[in-house]
Amino acid sequence: MSAQLEQLKDEVYKGENAQLICDLIIASAVESDASDIHVEPLSGFVRLRFRIDGVLREVLEYQKFLHSQLVARFKILSNLKIDEARMPQDGRISTTINDTAMDLRVSTLPTVNGEKIVMRIVDKSKKIPDLDTLGIEGNNRRILERAINLPNGIVITSGPTGSGKSTTLYSCLSRLNTPKVNIMTLEDPVENTVDGLNQSQVFPAIGYTFANGLRTALRQDPDIIMVGEIRDHETISIAIEASLTGHLVASTIHTNSAAETITRILNMGVQSFLLPASVNCIIAQRLLRRLCPHCKKPVKAETLPQSLQESVKRAISRTKKEELLERVPKEVLQEPVFYEPVGCEHCNDGYKGRIGIYEILEITPVIKDMILKETSAVDIHEAAIKDGMISLEQDGIMKALNGLTSLEEVYTAAKES
Repeated sequence: MSAQLEQLKDEVYKGENAQLICDLIIASAVESDASDIHVEPLSGFVRLRFRIDGVLREVLEYQKFLHSQLVARFKILSNLKIDEARMPQDGRISTTINDTAMDLRVSTLPTVNGEKIVMRIVDKSKKIPDLDTLGIEGNNRRILERAINLPNGIVITSGPTGSGKSTTLYSCLSRLNTPKVNIMTLEDPVENTVDGLNQSQVFPAIGYTFANGLRTALRQDPDIIMVGEIRDHETISIAIEASLTGHLVASTIHTNSAAETITRILNMGVQSFLLPASVNCIIAQRLLRRLCPHCKKPVKAETLPQSLQESVKRAISRTKKEELLERVPKEVLQEPVFYEPVGCEHCNDGYKGRIGIYEILEITPVIKDMILKETSAVDIHEAAIKDGMISLEQDGIMKALNGLTSLEEVYTAAKES
């Protein structure tokens, strides 16, 4: 157990210094490489949890008499109203831990047991990862690079909250970020500040929405525009208009698969002929836990449960041979070996860090024809795989064959798609 966490438990037991306890909560979370801090009042106690590698882990419990003091302290740090406990509030804490600048996005929510606080941790010193670090490989990489290097069109990332959509777009923008182009972003909130980008935070409460911001951005002589999220007909209509008039637009949307994004946009009221004319590619993604290199255990494919063996074989058989040979060593394909988590002093239950899996749908002539006919998402997905698209499952299996993650992680993510 870390020294910070030991000290936190001691101070919580004493229950004397709310300021020190709040500081130790943040420091312990940062030391644990947590992405989020959850302070949750329950019926008889308060639970503190950290999200580490995408999984919530309970850190400790403490008595409720401390909760009001800690809530007040966190509100002071994030410039929120101390006396307002009936309405949700959002704020930000800027701090320095071990000479590293940190931002915490703070959200409060009234519950029947008191105010819950969730804090998203953003390490300002971390560089935006490149496409290699994200795990975009093979044909996926080629499709994405073609799409972002076009002078106009729309690139959309899709997936649930916390799947790394914005990070993927930041990586693409970082690749394109040169003094020769004007890149503008509209975000809610601005997650990472990047030199060279003109970043603006929308405020729907005062009428500064994504749609209104996009209209204004188009008067700022942009080459590339990133819109934080497509939520309604107005935003997607302006984005399509921008793409058709010579701008590259990047955005996110909440759908489970690349093909479902097409259906979602059509359901927003967009005419089907506008999609293939404006959309370059659609990315669906998930984040998986990365296996710890120090303790992962090899498992031969033939020892896996029969149903799992059949799923793996089916996915591999649907992957083009040249893609497999490009991404997986030939000897591994001949005698497939996967890996399982074990757990050691270097990791969290056998995992350390995360890696993405991706399916990238390119608007090929086959897909264009299906969009014009408003074909179902299921049929578009199947046709895209036959046309060479790598599904989330296929991408995950290739990463599992390379020992980066486990099949359990792959199929947990695949069930969500």
